[in-house]
Amino acid sequence: MPAEKEMLKQLQRGEVSLPPLSFRVMKYEPNTAGNLSADALLEVSWGDSRAIFVLECKSLSTPKAFQAGINRLKATALPMNYLPMLFVPFLNEQQLQELEREEISGIDLCGNGVVIAPRAFSIYRTGGKNRFTSSASIKNIYRKNSSMVGRIFLFRSRYETVQNINEEINRRNLLVNYSNKKAMSLSTVSKALKTLEEDLIISRKEGISLLQPDKLLQKLGENYTPPEIKKRISFKVPADFTNILESLSNESQALSLPIVATGMSSVNRYALMQRGDLLSIYCPRIDALLQRLSGSEDRHFPNLELIETADETVYFGGRYEDCFWWASPVQVYLELMAGDKRDRETATQVKSYIFDNLQKAYP
Repeated sequence: MPAEKEMLKQLQRGEVSLPPLSFRVMKYEPNTAGNLSADALLEVSWGDSRAIFVLECKSLSTPKAFQAGINRLKATALPMNYLPMLFVPFLNEQQLQELEREEISGIDLCGNGVVIAPRAFSIYRTGGKNRFTSSASIKNIYRKNSSMVGRIFLFRSRYETVQNINEEINRRNLLVNYSNKKAMSLSTVSKALKTLEEDLIISRKEGISLLQPDKLLQKLGENYTPPEIKKRISFKVPADFTNILESLSNESQALSLPIVATGMSSVNRYALMQRGDLLSIYCPRIDALLQRLSGSEDRHFPNLELIETADETVYFGGRYEDCFWWASPVQVYLELMAGDKRDRETATQVKSYIFDNLQKAYP
C-alpha cells in the first residue's frame, strides 16, 4: 500500500482522476481555517461549478481504516461551505454505498469514487479494480487452516491473550491431538488476528473479543472450500446404526486413529433434517480402519461411507457425544451452505444454534 504522503503527491501531480471532475490541491497549513485539522484541502470542479473538500487520507482500505476515516470526518467541525472527503487506495461497492448514505465524498487511486456537492454536482463511479491487494503471507484467513483462527471465536467469543487463542485452537484440533499434525504457530494466529481486527470482526480492547459473529460466519461461508479427498469408499456393514458407531469408535481408539462424522452426517445434532441411514465419516487413513471392519464395499446400498482426508478443518472443533465424534456446528453450517437449496435452508437452523449457544455460554 502507498504511504499517505505518496498518495497526496499523486493527487497534487494530477495522477488521481474521476472524469469529468477536476482536482486541485489547495495550499493548506494547519489552522488556516479556524481549528480545522485535515490532510489537505481539495478544490473539485465540474465546468463552472466548484466545491472545496476537507480531505482525510488513509493509506489502508481495510474496514477498520475506512471506518476510522469516516469517524474522523464526522467528528470534525467543518467551516461553512467546506465538505468532507475520504481518500484511500481502493473503495469497493459497499464502501461507496456507505459513503453515499453518510453524505461523505470519497475517492481512491483506482478510479472509483462518490463526490457529492449539494446544489453543484454529484458523481458516483465504481468498477475500477483493486491494484493494492494485501501482500500479507496469509492470503485468505477465512479459508483452509487459517480459518480455524476465525472459527474459534464461534465456540467462545472472548479470550484474554493471543497465547490463549493459540492453545485453544490446538486443543480443538483432533489431528494435532490424536495424530502427528504440527500445531498451529503463534505467529500464524497473530497474522490472522490482525486481519480479523482490520475487518472489524474482532476487537483487541480489554482482551480479544468477537464483534460481528454474523459477518464472521458470512466470510467463512463465502470462502469455504471442501476438503481435499484422497479416497472415498462406500461400505456395507452388517449392523445397525448404533452398533456401527460403537464399532467405529472402538476401532479408532485401538488404532489411535482420529475419525469424525461429516457435517452432513452430523446435521441432526444441531437442526431438524430428514436424512437416510448412511453414516459418512472423515478419517486420515481409511485403509487401517477397513482392515478391522466387518463388511464389504457396496456402492448401491451402503450404510457407511469412509472419506480419507488430512484436511485439519473438518476435524477441528469436533464434539464427542454419545461415545462418538461429530462435526462441529460451524463445519456443519459450512457444508450445508455449500449444498443445494434444501441444505442452505437447514443451515439457517444451525446458524441460530451457533449464535444461541455462543450467547448462552458467553453473554
